Parts: sequence; C-alpha cells; structure tokens
Amino acid sequence: MEKTKLQWHPAFGAALRITLQDEMRYLEMHEEYLLSKKPLQMDILIIKKLKDIPIRKDIGRIFRKHNIIEYKSPSDSLSINDFYKVYGYACIYQSDTNRIGEIKPEELTLTFVCSHYPRNMLQHLKRIRGIRTECQGSGIYYLRGDPIPIQLLVLPELSNKENYWLQSMRTNLRAGAEIRKLMSEYEKHRKSKDYAAVMDLITRANWEQMEVEKKMCDALKELFAEELKEADSRGRSEGMRQGLSQGLSQGLQQGLTQGIQLTKRVLQLSAQGDSPEMIADKCNVSLEQVKKILE
Repeated sequence: MEKTKLQWHPAFGAALRITLQDEMRYLEMHEEYLLSKKPLQMDILIIKKLKDIPIRKDIGRIFRKHNIIEYKSPSDSLSINDFYKVYGYACIYQSDTNRIGEIKPEELTLTFVCSHYPRNMLQHLKRIRGIRTECQGSGIYYLRGDPIPIQLLVLPELSNKENYWLQSMRTNLRAGAEIRKLMSEYEKHRKSKDYAAVMDLITRANWEQMEVEKKMCDALKELFAEELKEADSRGRSEGMRQGLSQGLSQGLQQGLTQGIQLTKRVLQLSAQGDSPEMIADKCNVSLEQVKKILE
C-alpha cells in the first residue's frame, strides 16, 4: 500500500460518536470548531444539551455543559505547549461571546486524547502548576488542581469493552484474533457511515497486518460483497452512459465493460488510500467522474 498521510481526526470524531452513541441525543458535537474569525479551531467541541442528564460512559462522566477535546494521532505526542494551547482555547471560547458570562467557566471541561502517556507534560504540570494526576482506571486520568476539570485519555489503555472503537484506533493491531474480532464487530454496523469511516482508517493504518492475516482476505471479500455488487451496478450504469456517448460504432458492450473496469479501478485505488485527484490522474479521467463513482 502506498504511503499516504492518514487523516486521523475525522475518524476519531466518528469513533467518539460511536462510543457515545447511546447518549448522543443528550450531546451536540462540533468537529473542527472555529473559535473566532481568526484561524483558531478546536479539534472537537461537545455541548451537553440537557444539564441534569449524567453521561454514563466512562470517558464522558467528567463532561459538563461545554467540553473541549484535543486529539493526537498515534504518531504525535502530547506536549506542554499543547496543554497551554488548548487551555487557551478554553479561555477564548469562554470569553468570545455576545454577553459577559454567557458561558460560565464552571461549565467547561478539557479532554486530552493521545496514544502515548505524556510523562513530561504531566511532570511539568505537577511541578509548575501543582496539578496532580489521578488514574481512574483503564486509560482514564483526571488532572486535579485546576479550576477547570481536565481529563487525559490514553487510547491503547482504554477498556476494550467500554471503548472498543476508540481503543482500536492505532497502528499496531495484531494479525489473527484481534483483526478477526475487528471485522466481526464492523460487520454488525457496516451500513453506518461513522463505522465505515473508522474502519477505513484502521484498515489503512494496519495494512501490513491485514495482508498477513490471510483469512482476512476471504472475510473482506465476503464482508464487502454487497458493496462490490453496488460498485458493479454503478459500473454498468457508467458503462452504458459512456457507450451511448461514444456512439453506436463502439458499441454498448464496450461502454459497459469500460465503465465496470473504471469503477473497480477507482474503488481499488481509493481503498489503497489514493486521493480523488491521484485516482483521476492514474485512470486518465476527470476528477468529476472519480467523485461520481465514489459517491
């Protein structure tokens, strides 16, 4: 699989919605939330719509009215600067309102999400700001000593039972039982766009392990059989359109064949991580054609 930059943040947002799905009716979630007209934006903002409804999911028990979330992909670390940047976001978010006190400071929380325990950052906070770390179990840490409630989530340490999809967002899944379980869990929700977004990211991030798991290849074919049928149907439609436009001299069958082959090629390149622009260039077709097939 070609090396491409993985887009972790959209998949993290999808995984977060999956994890909190039982209580999303009580929450309002904004991704890439713009703090102001200037280019400042938080990764995720979750607004609790009903103040008196507690969030039972372990990662959301700390939530109040306004909850700011900072996410770091597996290749990134959480630094001291990240802490102060996000803390600054909270201050800007609280103050950038039409009325004074419109957002109460006591209704704010901060959540830092990463894949590596940020030892240097936590030592700094303890030494400089008197903030101590309390483990709540299974990768959830509360940072005590600041007026704003703060928690740290270390994704690989999270409970597999409570936060399966968040915990699976890493690059070191093991071929065998772990990947087979992943496929089994995805199969239950394969019609969901959020599950599909997370699964797509995890698959790309663990491509070598997926290939090692030979049985997975058969499972993938079976799992995506319906998608392949739909792709074939789109290919036939595209082929018919191309055949008509090329004229009777080339024949309807040729157009059908070309459309099916083009669709399969586009879907294959997309599964390998190619962007629509790269696919259009490789297939020698317009970007609009590629986007239409991928819709």
